[in-house]
Amino acid sequence: MTTVGVLALQGDVREHEVMLSGLGVEVVRVRRLSELDAVDGLVIPGGESTTMDKLLRAFDLRDPLIARIGDGLPVLGSCAGMVLLARDLRDGIEGQLTLDAIPMTVRRNAFGRQVDSAEVDLVWEIDGSPMHATFIRAPWVESCDEGVEVLATATGPDGERHPVAVRHGSAIATAFHPEISSDTRVHELLLAQL
Repeated sequence: MTTVGVLALQGDVREHEVMLSGLGVEVVRVRRLSELDAVDGLVIPGGESTTMDKLLRAFDLRDPLIARIGDGLPVLGSCAGMVLLARDLRDGIEGQLTLDAIPMTVRRNAFGRQVDSAEVDLVWEIDGSPMHATFIRAPWVESCDEGVEVLATATGPDGERHPVAVRHGSAIATAFHPEISSDTRVHELLLAQL
């Protein structure tokens, strides 16, 4: 059976577990290297990116995770997970590190503070269908290299459209929280790469 891990250092772990279990895969929480080594794919949940970065280093998971992603481990990062998967970061705290998995620059908390959280209707570019998305202190993609596929965009508080879902190789990142909706397309996209 396919096993998908959810990085369980901090954030909305349970919601991703429920979504993935409903899609028929075995789900394990990843907090140790042995757990990371045993998964076929990984979700990095939303939460607080600076805390996750610190805990990845404290648990000695950062370098092994970078290596697994570099070897093609399918990975999905939502919200804080998008921040962690970026190559470059804007508005991070001093010393904050990313996993450099997707050649993109992400602006942390780009959509504003907690009170600016919103539900937005997007177009899922893969098939042109509508998608309802929830943004909570969400990032956006400021720029990305050629070869990064933009899956959805949204209008930010600056009035400009910004990528909010992207794919590069076996890495997927969303600025929104697909795990708190009934729409399984983002998770299915991850599972299709296993």
